[in-house]
Formats: sequence, structure tokens, C-alpha cells
Amino acid sequence: MSASDDEGGGPVTPQDTSPRRARRAGRPGQRRARGRLPFALWLCVLVVLPLSSLLFRLRYRHGERIPAEGPVLLVANHVSVLDPLACARLAWDNGRVPHFLAKQSVFTGPAGTILRAAGQIPVARFSADAHEALDAARADLAAGNVVVIYPEGSVTRDPAWWPMQARTGVARLALTTDAVVVPVAQWGPQRVHDYHAKKLHLRLRTPADYMVGEPVDLSALRAEVRAGRPLSGDLLRQTTDLIMVRVRDQLAELRGEPAPTTFHPRPARELPGDVSGSAA
Repeated sequence: MSASDDEGGGPVTPQDTSPRRARRAGRPGQRRARGRLPFALWLCVLVVLPLSSLLFRLRYRHGERIPAEGPVLLVANHVSVLDPLACARLAWDNGRVPHFLAKQSVFTGPAGTILRAAGQIPVARFSADAHEALDAARADLAAGNVVVIYPEGSVTRDPAWWPMQARTGVARLALTTDAVVVPVAQWGPQRVHDYHAKKLHLRLRTPADYMVGEPVDLSALRAEVRAGRPLSGDLLRQTTDLIMVRVRDQLAELRGEPAPTTFHPRPARELPGDVSGSAA
């Protein structure tokens, strides 16, 4: 495959994600051992892999920036209720098992049981139990896993699909763990499910482009927190915006457009259809 220009996006270099070609090319992600996986996780893999391949033509930039081992906090923008499928493939195709923070409403019935057993993390939003999700994510990172977080909490309300103002749960995790914080920009899944128009467009193999950024250096801020600096609202907002600016700038590079200088405001209330990622 060669570089191409897609509707609404800039030129990217697609990456063939087939295992055979990946091994032949020596992609590091395909050489990494994921270890023993629970049965529930394999059930998720059996659903996500073919479905994501049917819906999206996945194209990655710098997937090798996802560390081969150890705790990783993948921080992504949110453009569609379907983008977790593609984002999960990004981690999986680069040798890691993703654990998502997601709203508790997703964890119902048999599917909810499977998701929990697969290591996904429910968030009881707007309740006294919301902190339990961050505690679970912190424990997951301490175990050396990959946690995927959407700091916006739900699909962006920005009419042009730029990130909206994020919640600060991502900063709490970033400042109180040793996880490598990796910003990820994604662009394309909104062409399949347009959240703003509430329309599903079954366009098979729609291009979905991913830009994995260099890890965010939070060593100085982490040292201050360890030395006793409180996790004040100002510090959490500063750290959250620092990470999300990186995500926004990477999205601008993917799209080939200048990024706005501010974040779109959060909605006054969330809609019943907001059932995707959560930043707690």
C-alpha cells in the first residue's frame, strides 16, 4: 500500500496489520508475547478482530512507540462510539492487551460479565463510587498492563470533531503511577457512525488513521507530587491539558489542518446514547 489522501485527512502511510506481513517486516508489535489470556478476553478478540477489519482499514503511524512491556496509559481523543474497536486493534496489533475505562452502563447482562472477566474497567459516573474505577485502573497499571482512557468521557461535541475539554481523571492516573503516558490521535471512525447526526453509515473498510505520539514527560510533576505537592484542581487541569494538547496536535497532523487553540466546552448534560469511553 502507498500513502494516500482520504476525505478530511492528510497523507498517511498505511501499515499492513496482517500477522504474516507484520512478521516478515519485523514489526516489533508482532514479536511481543501477550502472555496467557483469559477465556473471556479471547471471546472479545474473536468479536473485535473480524468486526474491526470489516468496518475499518486500519492505518497506524508510529505504533512502535507503544512500549513492549510495562504499564502504559494510552490517552486518545473520542470521535465515535465505534472507535474503541479500532483503538483496541491499535494496541493488540502492536503486541499489547488493552483494558478500557468505560461507562458502567456498558457492563450489563452477559456482555458485561464477559467484559469484566476480560479486564475491562467499569466507571460509575457521577456517584460516590466513581473513584473505584481510578483505583482499579491504577492497580491495572501497577500490574504492568495497558489502560486506554478517553479523557473527554464521551464523543466530542465539537462540530469539527476536535477534542473537547477533558475530565481530569487522566491526570490523577498519570501523576500517581509510573505508567508511560502515550498520546494517541484517531481519525476516521466518525465516518462510520456519525454521533452528531446520529447516523450509521455502513461503509466497509473505511480508513481509520492513528498517530501514536512520543510519551509525555511528566517526570518533574511526578517528582513534585511524590515530594508532597497536593493534587489540586489547578495541577490536575494543567496536566490534563498538557496531555490533550499533544493529542490535539497529533490529530491536526493526521488531518492536515491547523488545530484550534482552545478546547470545545463540555456539554451541560450527557445524552442517553453516551455509552462509550469514560475518564471518570
